[in-house]
Amino acid sequence: MRSPAFLSGIVVLCLFQLCLSSCGEDDLKKAAALSAKDKLILNRDRTIGVEIIYSDSAVVKAKGTAPIMDKITPKNGAIYQEMPKGVKINFLNEQQGNKGSITSDYAIQRESEKLVIFKRNVVVVNEEMVFNTEELTWDQNKQMFFSPQGVVTKPDGTVMNALNFSATQDFSIFKFNNASGETYLDKKFGE
Repeated sequence: MRSPAFLSGIVVLCLFQLCLSSCGEDDLKKAAALSAKDKLILNRDRTIGVEIIYSDSAVVKAKGTAPIMDKITPKNGAIYQEMPKGVKINFLNEQQGNKGSITSDYAIQRESEKLVIFKRNVVVVNEEMVFNTEELTWDQNKQMFFSPQGVVTKPDGTVMNALNFSATQDFSIFKFNNASGETYLDKKFGE
C-alpha cells in the first residue's frame, strides 16, 4: 500500500506537467509569430541625425533632415528607408536660398520604385501656396508630387479643398480636381 505522501506527490507532479504543457502552447504561438516577423526583415540599420542632399546635374536642389532613418533590408523584396520620426526638406534655388519646404511626421523611401511617401501632418510651403495633406507621394521618375486630397491656402487667404492634387517637382505648377472653398476678392473687382 502506498503512503498518502506518495499519492499527493504524484498529484502535484501531474498538475505541474499539466501547467507546463498549457504554457508551452502559448509560447509556441508566440514563437511562430516571432519567427514570421524574422522572415520579413533581414537587416535594419538605424542612423540618428540624418542630412539628405538631393542634386541634379551637380546643382543642389534640396536638403533634408530627419532625426532617425532606418534602412531596412527585407529577406523578400526591395530595400527601403523609413523615417519614423518625420522629415523636413528645404527646396533651394541656384543661389542656395530656401524657396520652399515639405515637413511630415513620417516618410518612407522605396528605392527600387523611386518613390518617397510622406505621411501624417504633411505641409508643403512655397511662395504661391501652403498645401496640407495626410499623404503626399514624390515620383522621382515622373518628377511629380501626387496626393489624393488636401487643402490649398493661397497668400491672399483663399482656401480650397483639393482632390487628386499633383504638382511639378518644384511646386511651380500645381493642379487638382473638384475644388471647393473660400476666396477673397479685391474691392476693385466688384465695382
